Amino acid sequence: MASTEDIATTTAFAQANQADFVILSDAGKDVARAYGVLTPAGYAARRTFYIDPTGVVSFIDSQVSALHAGRDIAARLSALGTAGAR
Repeated sequence: MASTEDIATTTAFAQANQADFVILSDAGKDVARAYGVLTPAGYAARRTFYIDPTGVVSFIDSQVSALHAGRDIAARLSALGTAGAR
C-alpha cells in the first residue's frame, strides 16, 4: 500500500488501523506519478496493482472498494494462482 501522505500521517494511519503490512509514504508523489495514478488534485487514485514474481504487472484493479478490498485481493490472487502469497 502506498499513500501520498507524509511518514508521520502514514504511520499514524497504520497504527490506528493495526496494519500488519508496510505502507509506503510517497510524500514526494514520485511513485504515484510513475504508476500513472496521481490525480490533478495531487492525491493518488485508489488502484491495486498485482505484480508477478518477475516484476510484471499482471492486473490493475481500478474499481477498488475500501469495504471489500481484502476479499477482492484474495479472490484475484487466487485467480492468478498466487493465493496465500505475500
